Amino acid sequence: MTIYNISIITSTGFPYFHKKLKNLPEGIKLYQRFYDFTEERYRDHDLLDPTSSFELNAGLVSALFEFAKNIDKKILTLEFKSITKQNQSQQDSQGAKKYAGDALITMQTETYLLHKSVKQKINLIYNTIISPKIPLETAYSISSEEEQKITEILTDLKAKNRILKNQDELKQLSSTLLNEMGTYGLYNIVITSFDLSPLIVLGSKFTVEDIEGILRNLGEVPDIDPMEWKFRQSFYKESQVWVYIINSGVGVTVEGIFQPYFYLLFAASESYFGDFPGKLTVKFNGIIG
Repeated sequence: MTIYNISIITSTGFPYFHKKLKNLPEGIKLYQRFYDFTEERYRDHDLLDPTSSFELNAGLVSALFEFAKNIDKKILTLEFKSITKQNQSQQDSQGAKKYAGDALITMQTETYLLHKSVKQKINLIYNTIISPKIPLETAYSISSEEEQKITEILTDLKAKNRILKNQDELKQLSSTLLNEMGTYGLYNIVITSFDLSPLIVLGSKFTVEDIEGILRNLGEVPDIDPMEWKFRQSFYKESQVWVYIINSGVGVTVEGIFQPYFYLLFAASESYFGDFPGKLTVKFNGIIG
């Protein structure tokens, strides 16, 4: 599980919905992701005098840290995106979507998840479930069926079911590939959903917990075109591990959104596989494509 909870509130703090998917892991750095579905209004902060500007920032920081302390969490990094008149006018000229109403969606997740893919999940939840209910202060509660749908979207149920349906064949194929490439440094093969959530771990070198630890040390994952791959350096217990990340080009479609699988190869540092990732992709796609 890589998404631990989700909350839907308004900008005034009205607590509309909260869903806990799994207990938070202890001692692990997580992301608190925020998705703003409120109507954007530009405020020219340059008109503020330095004292007022400082007081606003100081109030924000102190409030965040005080709230974090009260819920037994420690803030390490806060990332902001500034909004300027120029940015706002560009969004307007491009016909950016104007959200009607007031909804903020926030969730706690693993740091290695692909932000664009997670945002697609949240957009899907907003567009299909939340948007029709605005204003949330007077809306009916989310039904049990809608809550189940939210859980299925966040946990990649459709993608996971396809893997489970074909897991015997996948394990048999991966065993052959690992025996073939083990002498070249291949440790494990992992299939993930389109946001990099592990769905199945193939091979015996690393456990699921080990894989999660390696992914937490992976750093930023770049965009990867379908049927292409890139590799990144990580580490496990102070030893270097190379992770090849392959965009399979095949996947599932949820509410009109295509969600490709990723194949991850965990290998010894400085391993070289040539065109093996491409061959693996073709074989795996033949099973789950």
